[in-house]
Amino acid sequence: MSNRSISALCWPFIVCALPSAVDAAMLEEVVVTAQHRTQSLQDVPVSVSAIGGDKMMEAGINRMEDLQAYVPNLTVTESGISTDIYIRGIGTGMNQGFEQSVGMYVDGIYYGRAQLARAPFLDLARVEVLRGPQNILHGKNSIAGAVNLITADATEYFEGLLSTLFEPNFDEKVYDLMLSGPLTDTVGVRFSARLREYGGFMEDLFQNIDGPQYDQQTYRLKMNWQATDATKVALKVELGSFDSLGRQGEIINDEPSTSDVFLFTGRTESEILDDTQFPGVVNVDTDESVRNNYQDYKSATNGNYSNNDTTNLTLNLTNITEDGHEFTAITGYLHYEYNDLCDCDATPAKLFKLELAEDYSQFSQELRWVSPAGEDIEYIGGIYLQRNELDFRDKLIQDSDVVVQLLNAADYTEAGARGDIDPNPLGGSLEEIAGVGDAGNAVENITAPRQFLSTSNIFSAFLQATFHFGDDWRMTLGGRETFEKKTGRRKLDLADLDGNSLPIGEVDTVSAISFSAERHDLRGSRTENSFSPLLNFQWDYSPDGMAYFTATKGVKAGGFDARSNMSPSDEPTPANPNALITNQRVLVGTFEYEEEEASSLELGLKTGLLDGAAEINLAAFYTQYENLQISIFDGTLGFNVGNAKEAVTMGIEMDGRWQLTDYLSLGGALAVMEFEFTDFENGQCQQDQAPTSANGVNCDYTGMSNQYVADWSGTFLVGYVRPISQTLGIGMGLDFVFTDKYNPSSNLDPRVEQNGFIKVNGRLGIGAIDKHWELALVGKNLTDEVIIVYAADTPLSKTIFGATSHTGFLEPPRSIAMQFTYRM
Repeated sequence: MSNRSISALCWPFIVCALPSAVDAAMLEEVVVTAQHRTQSLQDVPVSVSAIGGDKMMEAGINRMEDLQAYVPNLTVTESGISTDIYIRGIGTGMNQGFEQSVGMYVDGIYYGRAQLARAPFLDLARVEVLRGPQNILHGKNSIAGAVNLITADATEYFEGLLSTLFEPNFDEKVYDLMLSGPLTDTVGVRFSARLREYGGFMEDLFQNIDGPQYDQQTYRLKMNWQATDATKVALKVELGSFDSLGRQGEIINDEPSTSDVFLFTGRTESEILDDTQFPGVVNVDTDESVRNNYQDYKSATNGNYSNNDTTNLTLNLTNITEDGHEFTAITGYLHYEYNDLCDCDATPAKLFKLELAEDYSQFSQELRWVSPAGEDIEYIGGIYLQRNELDFRDKLIQDSDVVVQLLNAADYTEAGARGDIDPNPLGGSLEEIAGVGDAGNAVENITAPRQFLSTSNIFSAFLQATFHFGDDWRMTLGGRETFEKKTGRRKLDLADLDGNSLPIGEVDTVSAISFSAERHDLRGSRTENSFSPLLNFQWDYSPDGMAYFTATKGVKAGGFDARSNMSPSDEPTPANPNALITNQRVLVGTFEYEEEEASSLELGLKTGLLDGAAEINLAAFYTQYENLQISIFDGTLGFNVGNAKEAVTMGIEMDGRWQLTDYLSLGGALAVMEFEFTDFENGQCQQDQAPTSANGVNCDYTGMSNQYVADWSGTFLVGYVRPISQTLGIGMGLDFVFTDKYNPSSNLDPRVEQNGFIKVNGRLGIGAIDKHWELALVGKNLTDEVIIVYAADTPLSKTIFGATSHTGFLEPPRSIAMQFTYRM
């Protein structure tokens, strides 16, 4: 299903040229390069959406997360410590060891890391979203789909743009600058910059600030050199910085505790933390903000931030021979680093904090050959090489007296917090002996530093050929052979606040039981060979209609888990040598996971109607995934990677557009989808749920759906553009974004299910018909829907407090901005 209407109908901005009497009520053709050729979108045998760069700027589509409103079956959301990108119910969970199932490409360079999806958009020509496995022409790991970002090129004549946007409610300010034109007869230059500040929509009651606050800066310089009539050289240099303060998450559910550890039965986690009846047991240095445990766009934390810097260099050399063959070499260097602080317990109580940092470098080289179009046989082939190096570090910091007091109190319960028992010399009630237990003392002022190192070397060769059988029939065969070698190392230690390793003892046992964390040092390497084939048939059943059938197989490489806090070994946690009774705990984590495979069938129809005034497209798909890579929250602080044996996603995607009159246009898209885990026995149990798998630890998800899957979703678009004088025009547009209910949590807990909604975005503008200027009001979420985009169990709520609690991440409420654009 496609959103071509977004760019083709030129709404809701008024800078589009108004239709003349000659081409009244005719749709504008949308041109894409989804298959490395310049093609009409109606000729591409793929379910693809295309959104123009102008529309993105005018509608305030600032980054990937904003894009999902206009592309049904696409989900992009910032989660706890990562970013989730899903297409047709398939994506990659929260783990820095993963590369994305949905590949992102910027000017042909693969952006496979989740953090890069947070980078802001800048001066784009268009975005193309391809659904389903795209492993032939789009390289590495695009097993669920591909998002192609194409930046705008230097222009033949001088052009300039200055745009400003101001939204007072959330103090958003956006400044865009673009200058483009020729330096010489053969050299063109384009400079773009975007500065964006955002004051936030979530009030942090404890910090007394709003969040998330954004401070984003992106600068790009593109140079095109026509070296000869046949050879063109393009160089792009881009620097970016996107920092944030605070988060858009809050506790949305907090149910009474079922634990009698602290005589707090019937109280929620927030009530336990705010309790004053047992000051000898727990003394929490906080205020009444801790009791804010329901959804109201208010949170209470000890602070969160994320600081990110990116560098991208891209060199593109293209040579076109006299007989029309095109040879392209694309060289890319990509580097980013970030530093995050996560108050992941989601409360203002000083329970724990998590520091994260990542340093990533990638070099890639693609050599591509494209044969001339219009021949009986058309070819696209080439080779691809990539090397990347990842250094991920995080550190759990436990410097809280609260946790020490809690665990000391719990040391006298039957379950025990230590896992080894010292006799109680005092006896008596909890109130009489409060503070005597010493389990908490074992983890006083400790850290759990972890480092994950990974390298990957990839070589692949691909070839796709299209055979024309007369004027109406075509068959395409394609394949990509990939060789990949990966190495990985993960080391976790227990240390003091200065980083000095602690001796084995009670700290290990308490950390195992309370934090599900144990020391380990793991290393591994793996080598994989895979082949991804494609078969496609196309039939032009009329001058305005095309039908296609595609069968393809995609492969996503295996790798190493960066975020598990435990070793996959079944060896018990080291015993405290001073314990009177040994009570070791066995923790089973993960380290290595296997490759993922997808087999997909798609049947599509693209047709024009009403003599070019309308079109409607349809795609039906069925995809079976084997060894689907998953990342499951362990319910405490870590994430374990595994493979779901089998899952199936199927559905129908429809889109259409209609130019009713010279001035009025309609467009829309609808996705109907069903997802089912057909064999998945090792899922994460929900809070309060007893294990249902044979291993007695996990829960069986067989027969269940997946995170972010709605039975139906879509958009309906209305645009109106017309002149009101010889020099002025107006433009109005409404975007209706709708979805059925879905579950934003990876463990599909029904207590956090998001209800269906209809969200309305709109724009009203006035400006010069010659496009020199325009002034507009831009509205987002005008219906003021409360939308939870991600949810998870609140860390430690169950393991420490015995309370059922959930944290949710939310979209912003209603906003209306003023935007002014001047073009030179």
